[in-house]
Amino acid sequence: MPKAEGVKKYTDMKKVIKLLVVTAFLLAVPVFMMAQNPPHPNGGNAPGTGNTPVGGGAPIGGGLIIMMVMGAAYGSKKLYKAFK
Repeated sequence: MPKAEGVKKYTDMKKVIKLLVVTAFLLAVPVFMMAQNPPHPNGGNAPGTGNTPVGGGAPIGGGLIIMMVMGAAYGSKKLYKAFK
């Protein structure tokens, strides 16, 4: 029996170490991922010149479509498992 207790302690310690590594990573990530300054509106030109749309022409559709596809896939997986 003493061998089994040692194995349990070893696996518990591995879980604690994994938890500490993940926590340290999640706390350190914001330090290294600094955002850039936003671009100057209209590319630095005088107001009213150029054809830059309001908001700077930033694309917002790509991320939205990806999130919708992922949500639909997750929902269909849940439905499949529920009726299986």
